[in-house]
Amino acid sequence: MAPAIKEDEIFKTAPFDPRFPNTNQTRYCYQSYIDFHRCQKVRGSDYKPCEYFSKVFHSVCPNAWIERWDGQREEGNFAGNI
Repeated sequence: MAPAIKEDEIFKTAPFDPRFPNTNQTRYCYQSYIDFHRCQKVRGSDYKPCEYFSKVFHSVCPNAWIERWDGQREEGNFAGNI
């Protein structure tokens, strides 16, 4: 069962990023995922500005991709440079 949505929670889509002007948002998804984990690695998991990248990749990326990438990171065979 899906978790209940809080009344004060506002859902927004990822803002326009001029680095990725085309309709295909695959690179934006992947780069946001990388940026989030790099930010956490450098600044720590409690650094709030890193959450921006998390919101973007959760908004743009398919959940199956995120789950696969998380599994790959845990196994140590993720292709990206974090």
